[in-house]
Amino acid sequence: TPLIEAICKISNKHYLNNPKSLNDKNANTAMRVIADHIRAVSFCIADGQLPSNTGAGYVIRRILRRAVRYGYSYLDLKEPFFYTLTSVLSNQLETVFPELSKQLPFITNVIKEEESSFFRTLSAGIRRFDNYATEAESPHHGGYIADKSDSEEVKNKYITTQTEYFNESRKKIVAGKFAFELFDTYGFPLDLTILLSKEVGWSVDTEGFEKEMQQQKNRSRSAAVLDTEDWIEVNNLSSSKFVGYDSLEARAKIVKYRKVSGKGKELYQIILDQTPFYAESGGQVGDSGTLTIHGSQLTILDTKKENDLIIHFTESIATDMSGEVIAKVNAARRKDITLHHSVTHLMHAALRNVLGKHVTQKGSLVNEEHLRFDFSHFAKVTDDEIAKVEALVNEKIRENIPVVIKEMKKDEAVALGAMALFGEKYGDVVRVVIIDPGYSVELCGGTHVGSTGELGLFKIKSESAVAAGVRRVEAVCGKAAEELINISFVEISAIRGLLKNPADLKKSIENLLTENSTLQKRIESLEARQLVGIRNELMQKDEIINNVTFIGDIIEVPNPDALKKLCFDIKHHLHDHVAVLCCNIDGKAHVAISISDTVVVAKNLDAGKIIKEHVAALIKGGGGGQKNLATAGGQDVSNLQGVIEKVKSLL
Repeated sequence: TPLIEAICKISNKHYLNNPKSLNDKNANTAMRVIADHIRAVSFCIADGQLPSNTGAGYVIRRILRRAVRYGYSYLDLKEPFFYTLTSVLSNQLETVFPELSKQLPFITNVIKEEESSFFRTLSAGIRRFDNYATEAESPHHGGYIADKSDSEEVKNKYITTQTEYFNESRKKIVAGKFAFELFDTYGFPLDLTILLSKEVGWSVDTEGFEKEMQQQKNRSRSAAVLDTEDWIEVNNLSSSKFVGYDSLEARAKIVKYRKVSGKGKELYQIILDQTPFYAESGGQVGDSGTLTIHGSQLTILDTKKENDLIIHFTESIATDMSGEVIAKVNAARRKDITLHHSVTHLMHAALRNVLGKHVTQKGSLVNEEHLRFDFSHFAKVTDDEIAKVEALVNEKIRENIPVVIKEMKKDEAVALGAMALFGEKYGDVVRVVIIDPGYSVELCGGTHVGSTGELGLFKIKSESAVAAGVRRVEAVCGKAAEELINISFVEISAIRGLLKNPADLKKSIENLLTENSTLQKRIESLEARQLVGIRNELMQKDEIINNVTFIGDIIEVPNPDALKKLCFDIKHHLHDHVAVLCCNIDGKAHVAISISDTVVVAKNLDAGKIIKEHVAALIKGGGGGQKNLATAGGQDVSNLQGVIEKVKSLL
């Protein structure tokens, strides 16, 4: 088939009808798996399902990673290759599934981004598994399984006991704890670890894996859990009716309250029978404000929802919590939050118009200062695309479109084209926010402006990546956007002043950078010549101590890195040597020790140990390095000559 032919070409291998060796059989299997999986992944992406960490998206991710792993292990494909097959598949099925051709660039980019991300950890993960399996077979069963090139911190993490990682009777069972480490550190789905295990005749302790997974979830939950006391009932009333869409002030009664503590703070939670305070949900932060009871004013710091109860957080309570309460929302803050929520809807629609209908919300934060919006997209949003999004949103603001809010059955809303927001749950009757039926229709329980003209101005502050296939935009509107632009103008004006108000600011800065680069190269050239001269002087001061050439001196250099450069240079000119170079830069002591490999072996010397055991204390600092080269820095420059004498004495 065209796919198999393309895979053969990429891997430079042949698909054999009657494979004899195990390698050939594995190669055939890998080609069939890759051909099958590129179809599955491409069709799903074309239908709108993107790789992710949950649900159907996670299934897509696992399929893709399985195909990549087969290519890596059996076809020796060590760089991203899977995405290159999309064009072959598109040409093959152009008449049968035309959606592939229409969305080919997008599908290719999605797969390329996902594949590249996995490749960054795949080789390290497979190497870790191979080391694990090999170690279990070795006489030192149950010992060190990290790579020899790993840092001490990593090595210590992977030094394990036999009971933790290996079955006592060597039944070739991959411990659940190790399977979880592969998942947590290298992104290996459990089924990939099972596949690797089967190939070497092992099985996996899946129960142990699930146990480790649950423990991690429990740790995450416990980190966020509040220590709560019992509720104190005040009034036997129904609770938590929200009345804050239409009014920011309401008379209410306290239903119950309790004391909570967490992260070193003590707070009180209060529940009212009705409240104008919006509880955090749908990305919109909770309201703040005041509760007035019997003349006492309680400051509400935040409002959240828990088990359908609207909970108000305050640092103190009144002596008497019975009686009527006046609940008042901070109106200015609510207004700024509302502006940013409404403009989020406009921006979401604009992103879908500019980037494509694959854009869906993956997360959101709306507060009084700005909005943060995470969405599915597999490439950096270009400056031109950002400009188009801003222009479209500001155009809708200038049109002063009425924001229409309706309640209707969910089926009716979906038929109207409403988009459900990320992570939200909806009942049979939903609240629909419409900003031009042909532009933006979303299910949303948040607060919104009456018309888009209230938003004033919209400006994107930044765009970045937060995960594979997920981008993040931070933006502002209204007064916050005005302040952002004013700050930018002040900065530009200051830069113009520093550059004597050039006619072309951009060109002037480019010329300045070019000139700076040229001067930097000249400085580096002069420094290199200076170091050659210093090296020649040092080599004239050498001493022979027990058949080792010793050089030790306090020198003047422009930066600590110059000490290392001199050490490397000396190493190329001397064989059996020890060099100790010291300098005083801005009142700070710097030391570099170079020892030739022959002396390291013959004299059992270690530059890193010398730094830690002898030099660090003398200069009141610290450092380290390799056996043949190590450096240190410290606060005391008075003992630099003592450093030289100390190292010299070791010879």
